[in-house]
Amino acid sequence: MTTPVVTRFAPSPTGFLHIGGARTALFNWLYARHTGGKMLLRIEDTDRQRSTDEATAAILDGLAWLGLNCDGEPVSQFERADRHRAVAEELVAKGEAYYCYSSQEELEAMREKARAEGRPPRYDGTWRDRDPAEAPEGVKPVIRIKTPREGETVVEDQVQGTVRFPNKDLDDFIILRSDGSPTYMHAVVVDDHDMGVTHIIRGDDHLTNAARQTVIYRAMGWEVPVMAHIPLIHGPDGAKLSKRHGALGVEAYREMGYLPSALRNYLARLGWSHGDDEIMSDEDMIRWFDIVDVNKGAARFDFQKLEALNGVHMRQMDDAKLLDVLVGTLPYLDGGKALLDALDETRKNQLLQALPGLKERAKTLVELVDNAAFLFAKRPLSIDEKAAQLLDENARQLLAEILPVLQNVGDWTLANIEAAVRVFAEQTERKLGKVAQPLRAALVGRTTSPGIFDVLSVLGREESLARIRDQAA
Repeated sequence: MTTPVVTRFAPSPTGFLHIGGARTALFNWLYARHTGGKMLLRIEDTDRQRSTDEATAAILDGLAWLGLNCDGEPVSQFERADRHRAVAEELVAKGEAYYCYSSQEELEAMREKARAEGRPPRYDGTWRDRDPAEAPEGVKPVIRIKTPREGETVVEDQVQGTVRFPNKDLDDFIILRSDGSPTYMHAVVVDDHDMGVTHIIRGDDHLTNAARQTVIYRAMGWEVPVMAHIPLIHGPDGAKLSKRHGALGVEAYREMGYLPSALRNYLARLGWSHGDDEIMSDEDMIRWFDIVDVNKGAARFDFQKLEALNGVHMRQMDDAKLLDVLVGTLPYLDGGKALLDALDETRKNQLLQALPGLKERAKTLVELVDNAAFLFAKRPLSIDEKAAQLLDENARQLLAEILPVLQNVGDWTLANIEAAVRVFAEQTERKLGKVAQPLRAALVGRTTSPGIFDVLSVLGREESLARIRDQAA
């Protein structure tokens, strides 16, 4: 019987959930779901000066918004310090680690000597085989792991392939500081082992840590998890991702009006692909995703592609579902709270009715809200510059002519409105576009909108006629 897959996402709570971290979490989530396993969450909060409760809350909120639900309660690394200490002491008892009493001055002297001899500046193993009875009084020691002196440590990586680290380059690194606190290198290994993690999927900036962590696993006689170090994300120009490229917290993407489903789809495609498939549902990604298919090279973040993909996801989404997502996002959008306050049941129904036309012309929820502004506008309408130019004397005369035609529409349905406008255009020998343009400017105050018949239908008879009357000659 094979061991069930257990992945983990282990962010440090020193800021928001970064977009690169979000992709790491997604890959862990997809692989766990693909294999029928679990994804655990560990908050690596041992750096007490930089770790904050606000950052932890932001990470949890970001994961929840992205729809990446973890299995079980989050684990705090800081709260496990006693266990980390116990394992470090156990390694000393097994002869796999030792107490080191070297002072800062002695360590600096070792580094200087190494530099002078053209060697990398490292700890020289002074206390590795010394009798602890020689320990100076009143000095609190650190604990160092005994790394192998000969040969190499090999990491069989699911993404990077076979990676070899000469053991001569791995010094006896510290696993427990003199104040009894564990180093990151040590705490990670103990936690991953105790949490039953079978697959470590993380950024390739951790690849150099993999050899040192492997040394600790072997010293304890523990099975080394399968490792997969995924490439970092770069900007479109190939440089390391920065804020101008999109290296923001996921909450910024919510504020920019992206759908969680579109962001999941886009992030999955950064460094992984399935043939030529661009648009993927969660079910598709879970079925197709395998960590061995992730590319070695850095992926490039492209806002235009994300925006285009988001537009597709919006158009494909059921209108009622899209409305729910929009309403849930309004508190985070610029000016969205005021809109939320104005969104009574009547307005909600109007918005739902308008969504088919609105989502055809929008790539983000921000654009969708902007395009829906005409529904909530108070009379007299604010007319933008282009629409004002269009509403010349001829256009206002046209509005005056069509007003009685629309007043005579019996049942105010989309089909009846369209029929009346088309007959008017035909009888007055005007092209439909020449009739629609002044109507659009009068009804929405802009030169762009959903289809004009949709606008008339959604606004309703009274509001539509009143807005036309305001602009008619």
